[in-house]
Amino acid sequence: MSKLEALIEELCPDGVEYKTLGEVAKYSKKRINATELDENNYIGVDNMLQNKQGKTISSHVPTEGRLTKYDIDNILIGNIRPYLKKIWFSDNTGGTNGDVLVIQSTSQAILPKYLYTILCGDRFFDYNLQNAKGAKMPRGNKESILRYQIPLPPLPVQEEIVRILDTFTELTAELTAELTTELTARKKQYEYYQNQLFDFDKLRIENGEWRTLGEVGTFTRGGGLQKKDFTETGVGCIHYGQIYTYYGTYSDKTKTFVSAEFAKKARKAKYGDLVIATTSENDEDVCKAVAWLGSEEIAISGDACFYTHNLNPKYVAYFFQTEQFQKQKRPFITGAKVRRVNADNLAKILIPIPSLEEQQRIVDVLDRFDTLCNDISSGLPAEIKARQQQYEYYRDKLLTFKPKEG
Repeated sequence: MSKLEALIEELCPDGVEYKTLGEVAKYSKKRINATELDENNYIGVDNMLQNKQGKTISSHVPTEGRLTKYDIDNILIGNIRPYLKKIWFSDNTGGTNGDVLVIQSTSQAILPKYLYTILCGDRFFDYNLQNAKGAKMPRGNKESILRYQIPLPPLPVQEEIVRILDTFTELTAELTAELTTELTARKKQYEYYQNQLFDFDKLRIENGEWRTLGEVGTFTRGGGLQKKDFTETGVGCIHYGQIYTYYGTYSDKTKTFVSAEFAKKARKAKYGDLVIATTSENDEDVCKAVAWLGSEEIAISGDACFYTHNLNPKYVAYFFQTEQFQKQKRPFITGAKVRRVNADNLAKILIPIPSLEEQQRIVDVLDRFDTLCNDISSGLPAEIKARQQQYEYYRDKLLTFKPKEG
């Protein structure tokens, strides 16, 4: 028999009492001036993380007005769809806006961390969603939330449940850190060999030469495609923002589509073309590229261009990831908040041109490294998801009590 089972048998063998949230907690009505807040202690739904993962630094902090104050061990919940699943157990004092509810424990019969584990569950989320008010942007119904039923076992039982779940979380964090370290090491190894394979001067590859991208291909600017033009099906398209958020080195399928009618007037890339994001918010992502290997032509958005050439498509895509390319790209970057490289300057960048056989050999080597890194990358979120599902299963089991009669 586990310690938790022994505690339940000793302290609440006949079940536990259920109370409404409003009987053990309340909403914060304290106020704090916006001038007292900074990016570290201001919380909005924009910088709360999904699924009880905490918070990040806020990119926008109000400069005036009075906001709701929160204290240590308060529970902050996103109160506007689609952020109802955002929840955070506060470890500092700060302020938040009207899109976040601040819940404070008011009863000595319930531990704040135990209450937090209950409100993290899908049961509460489903209840909150069903009772939300509003059509376009539903908000949590504050009165209904306070009526949510909570099991209230004795404090030693609550303490043991919190201890078990905290231990599970720590073990998951340790495993995630190990996998992340392994992935980082593999990526560094991959980048090293990638740069070595493209360093013709150092490796003295026979029949290799350096030529400008403009000498061996042509750049065509995309245009006329915006997110509002996306359709469920139709002709494939690539929006520039997707290149650094969705695509890898190459792809034969698109994430989004446009209508056949729209595609007639769009600028389209064909098999083998390199699709390049020419705009980004940072220097690293600008000029990120994906080789298009699909059989159909696809529409390309503005703030992107596509490069047509007779080289191995993957070879060119891998070259765009090397330090040799990055070093040549940097002097051509312009703009302050939005960073850009135009197609005319891209055409000036030198690329090593070995034989097609040598290009294929380099691609084969890098494909193996790419697959290895992707296997670890895909395995990492899969492992985290499995652990999260396991955690949620045991949490729900731990928080399921027989109601006390009467």
